[in-house]
Amino acid sequence: MIFGIGVDQVDIKRVRSLLEKSGSKFENRCFTVDEILYSKRFSDPAKRLGARFAAKEAFVKSLGTGFRYKINFLDIEILNTKKGKPFINLSKKLASFIKKKFKIKKIKTFLSLSDEKEYSIAYVILYKIK
Repeated sequence: MIFGIGVDQVDIKRVRSLLEKSGSKFENRCFTVDEILYSKRFSDPAKRLGARFAAKEAFVKSLGTGFRYKINFLDIEILNTKKGKPFINLSKKLASFIKKKFKIKKIKTFLSLSDEKEYSIAYVILYKIK
């Protein structure tokens, strides 16, 4: 049963500007070490970080909460399988919060990321498992 859907779009120029302006402060506030290391493997880390930022925003939109209830960017980690498929890894704190707040035993997340020259977009579907 679908529990929630979220979508977000990020301007890559804005991410690039934040990286240039505040560098590691922005990275450390919004991204895990693994997300940062992954993005730096590419010639334009802003594209990868932009997609991850959009995915985190899309995830909280799919919950219907936004970044309230003490949810922060580091509670949501966007990783890739060995074959490159993106997936969402939640902190134990956030997973526990979701179970209690929404009375859900288990959810499955579906994530799609895309980027072009100027924008990154993320689409999240939450599926409630009984």
